[in-house]
Amino acid sequence: MLLNSHTYYSYKFGTLSIDELIDEAIGKGYNSLVLTDINNTSATIDFIRRCEGKDLRPVVGIDFRNGAQQQYIGIAQNNSGFQKLNEHLTMHLHEEADFAERAPEMEDVYFIYPVGKVPPKLLHENEFIGVKPTQISKIFGDLRNHREKLVVLQSVTFRNKRDFNIHRLLRTMDNNTLLSRLPKSEEASPDEIMFPQEKIREVFRDFPDIIENTQRLINSCTIHFTFKKAKNKKCFTNSPEEDFELLTKLANKGLKYRFGSPSEAVVARMEKELQVIRQMDFASYFLINWDLVEYARREGCYYVGRGSGANSMVAYLLRITDVDPIELDLYFERFINPSRQSPPDFDIDFASRDRDHITRYIFDRHGWNHTALVGTYITFQYKSVVRELGKVFGLPTHEIEKLQKVKDFSSLDDIGKLVLQYSKLIHGFPSHLSVHSSGILISEEPISAYSATIMPPKGFPTVHFSMLEAEDIGFAKFDILGQRGLSKIQDAIQLVQENAGAEIDIHDLKTFKEDPQIKELLKHGNTIGCFYVESPAMRMLLTKLEADDYLRLVAASSIIRPGVAQSGMMREYILRYRDRSRCVAAKAEAPALYNLLKETYGVMVYQEDVIKVAHLFAGLTLAEADILRRGMSWKFKQRNEFGKIKDKFFSNCAERGYAHDLVKRVWEQIESFANYAFSKGHSASYAVESFQALFIKAYYPLEYIVATINNGGGFYRTELYVHEARMHGATIFPPCVNRSEKQTVIDGKVIHLGLGFLKSLETNTINTVLKERYRGGYYQNLQDFLERVPISLEQLSILIRIGAFNFTRKSKKELLWNAHFILSKSKKTAPERTLFKQEVKEFKIPELYYHPLENAYDEIELLGFPVTCSPFHLLENMPLPPTTAADLPFLINQNVAIVGSLVHVKRTRTNDGKIMSFGVFIDLKGHWIDTVQFPEIAARYPFSGGGCYLIKGKVVEEFGFLSIEAAEIYRLPNENMEEPSTRLKAPDKSKLLRSNVAEDAKLLN
Repeated sequence: MLLNSHTYYSYKFGTLSIDELIDEAIGKGYNSLVLTDINNTSATIDFIRRCEGKDLRPVVGIDFRNGAQQQYIGIAQNNSGFQKLNEHLTMHLHEEADFAERAPEMEDVYFIYPVGKVPPKLLHENEFIGVKPTQISKIFGDLRNHREKLVVLQSVTFRNKRDFNIHRLLRTMDNNTLLSRLPKSEEASPDEIMFPQEKIREVFRDFPDIIENTQRLINSCTIHFTFKKAKNKKCFTNSPEEDFELLTKLANKGLKYRFGSPSEAVVARMEKELQVIRQMDFASYFLINWDLVEYARREGCYYVGRGSGANSMVAYLLRITDVDPIELDLYFERFINPSRQSPPDFDIDFASRDRDHITRYIFDRHGWNHTALVGTYITFQYKSVVRELGKVFGLPTHEIEKLQKVKDFSSLDDIGKLVLQYSKLIHGFPSHLSVHSSGILISEEPISAYSATIMPPKGFPTVHFSMLEAEDIGFAKFDILGQRGLSKIQDAIQLVQENAGAEIDIHDLKTFKEDPQIKELLKHGNTIGCFYVESPAMRMLLTKLEADDYLRLVAASSIIRPGVAQSGMMREYILRYRDRSRCVAAKAEAPALYNLLKETYGVMVYQEDVIKVAHLFAGLTLAEADILRRGMSWKFKQRNEFGKIKDKFFSNCAERGYAHDLVKRVWEQIESFANYAFSKGHSASYAVESFQALFIKAYYPLEYIVATINNGGGFYRTELYVHEARMHGATIFPPCVNRSEKQTVIDGKVIHLGLGFLKSLETNTINTVLKERYRGGYYQNLQDFLERVPISLEQLSILIRIGAFNFTRKSKKELLWNAHFILSKSKKTAPERTLFKQEVKEFKIPELYYHPLENAYDEIELLGFPVTCSPFHLLENMPLPPTTAADLPFLINQNVAIVGSLVHVKRTRTNDGKIMSFGVFIDLKGHWIDTVQFPEIAARYPFSGGGCYLIKGKVVEEFGFLSIEAAEIYRLPNENMEEPSTRLKAPDKSKLLRSNVAEDAKLLN
């Protein structure tokens, strides 16, 4: 009877989850249900899966609407009909076109129109008119004469009055209006609830044939999917046999490339993997990934293969990854095992600029009808719902902000209580469909067999379901990501070639791993700008672990992750590394557990460790162990299988005689970090990229830093990387119309910041300036520039103030005076090329007041940081303590006072919920200062933005890492340029000219 049921995947319309809809139907006595979300198929796959094993037969379709106006409902008679409906919806979504009044002719599909849309006599054989229970009185005339074309249309959108209220609030948010102004045409009728089946039959008791028509329609429909059975493209070549033959050939070819003369262990590992790959029919999956990276290398695109697939010897031989599983003793069963139904996971990172190019190749190579991006659901979050509902009720902004912070509900008025009550109810609802960060599906069948698609701005079709439903139905996604770290490496290699004339073999990892300069950088945490190893926490960890080799960096890449760190196991790992007596104690307490994790001192560090402990320590099967690993994700934790595995873990350990306290601690360790920890192969892949970055940084630091700046920096702001370049001997200039490009450029040790870093300079202005310079050569002076470049006074002022015309050797004020005179009559010049240049009168202006910090403050306003002086030069004239970071090793356990320029603050909470913080500064000589502010100090001396701070506290040392436990922190005042006492009576010419005179002379020749 239910031909038009909605879940909350009818975005901003429906109110029921899939489970709520199913439970409601079963509870109301229905044995079948037609799911027809509005212009959407997000819920379809999961709805069918969840109906398995329940007394409810799923039927699916789509409710086609223009806005809230229902045009018709399409119901799939079978899988073919579902595919046709998806193709119809896809076409309209891609073209953003309205649906016509009549549905297209379509086989294997029923269409149902609302009463009054289409005269009964014009209906095709597969078309019907849906009569709502409230429309019984309309069954007369034409309708009564064509009762064979009538079916019951009881739409289901909510369960009760509360759900109806939620629906109205969602509709109001969708229409961006006030609740009081929501048109009735934009909301559903209050009677769109699921009445008991008996009640529907009672309403239509005088029209039993309509009941029969409805039941006949439902009974003639069936939909079936085989879950967990592979849906990926079956063959890369023409058959599975050819696929395996090609894979074997490529693997053997890779043996020579990777190993020269491979050992017996290498060959045995390869053959073992190949047999499992063949047994599980994963050859095409490997070959598709191989084809992808082959294409990337041909196109000169840099990439890093990671994920659990990085545990694979075959992937290493096919050059999908650069991780040798024998060297790292990677756990084979984490990569693949006969109990694991899904293929290994390959995440392939590309330079950000190459990602779309690679994605397009995948679509072109495997067919646009068989390829799609994975979707994801953007859900409503509590605070954002409070904000939106506050607008719905017409509350002013300041009241909404108060509601977002309120803790005492009793102090609220009725409106405030309603906002918070319904915000909690709506929290977690899907808001709209978006695109997964990396997943791509390559299907044997057309994608439309499973879902309609949307067309996001990037131009790649995207399915309506998420990675969870994709995995349920049997897809193994291909993960293609864009990563700035690779863009930095790619650009740095190019800069090294241009600036230093050197070629780098970035894949010479064997040499990198033994390089003494890389070891030195790692050991002391001198890793600024380098992928994954530059953060303050990582610098601290590398120092404490004395991590000067590849294997320790691999471990560090995983234990720095939130779960391991927060569980206390990161600290335990450090302690056991530094104090081996702790390893002896750990082995004595649980020898079986310690022996499994001997390499990591008895501490779980990698995802493989979860599988090892579950399988070999707790006696779970490999399939159960893999469920446990994956179950740590909250998305999977909601599923029933996770709870069962947890119970079995504890019962098995009890049977094996382990102490309950030990088992409980092991479980807590698994639970705390498995969702965040990396597989060992994944960590190793990150470490490979870190070593590549470290090599360039060690031997070509300036080129690497410029590449870092041009790719948006990294963990820190651009200012820090400019400082780092200066520490490596660079001379830094602000943007220049003659020397700068859009990006930052380097020539020898001279760096000119890019025009694109000027906050208010328009892209059109930059392009015009550069294009004219390429055409006509360097600009000789301001007049020459204005004769050649159409520019507004506002944009020209930005260039003058940043020092882009310093080569003219005129002061900024003089240049601004001339600019105003020339451009004062028009908003933008429109220069015309003439045979003879027209001289513009130059004025002799009096010497104007100049403050030494004028340049610095202009730079801060336009770039965000000073270029021509250090932050310490901005301070008021006051005595500063002379202590620097270099003095701290000699002052351990002593109280010090030191001045530092703030780089970064990380705030965190203690176990009892209090806020503490960690600070990172640079000292007067440009070196690091690390501080910790415990809760009392953090509350008493809060950070108040960037700038220089006076830090007083005790120097402490732990395993070679120095920091200051702050007792007092004060932000130091900067000099105020507006105070008369700081004004100069005459200009300081030496301060005005920042460009090198020799550079200027060469420029004008």
